Amino acid sequence: MTDETKPGSTGDVGLDLIAPELLAPALRRLTLAALGIGIGVGVLMALFVHWPIALATGLVLGAPTTLYALAVQRRRITVSGTVVRARTWRGERRLDLAAATAAEILVYPGRISRIVLRATAGADTQVVPLAIYSDSGGGRELHILGLRKLADALAGCPLAAALAISDLLVQQLRAEARDAVAEQRPLYRAVRMVRDRDQVAPVVLADSDIADLAH
Repeated sequence: MTDETKPGSTGDVGLDLIAPELLAPALRRLTLAALGIGIGVGVLMALFVHWPIALATGLVLGAPTTLYALAVQRRRITVSGTVVRARTWRGERRLDLAAATAAEILVYPGRISRIVLRATAGADTQVVPLAIYSDSGGGRELHILGLRKLADALAGCPLAAALAISDLLVQQLRAEARDAVAEQRPLYRAVRMVRDRDQVAPVVLADSDIADLAH
């Protein structure tokens, strides 16, 4: 289930479930295809209507997909020391986990379920994906190095919740290291627990749930 993410630069460890290097070729093809469709339709329309209408039609067809692909290519989440950096098309956000004022584990149940870490420091909030799982038990999990860096960063925070989550991530990385079956991995067990409760809305795990999953 685990996919190792390459560090983006010295000291930085990627926290993306799917490494951007793996997505880049497909996104480049998507960008070129969207541009080609937009230009092709625009040229074709120009044969029958005024050029401003043709240009607008080409932009409507090609621009949204092109912009989406370019935005996805810029997305990147990394951790260096205790600082998580999230890069998007709007710029870069930073959050120091050691200074977090709140730390939570959220589960988004569904046919494809997601489990994430949500950390808050003052007015800033950052969400870090930890794993996604399908109904069949397959999925993708954050790689061992990313789990270790997150666990170490949270261990430097005085919050009891952050320390509990740090312990949970340590148990998860140990399970991944020994290639344990899904039912022995804390993150998968968390998702199954929420599903068994027939929850449909996102769920914040209680402190008692995190403590149970970490043991």
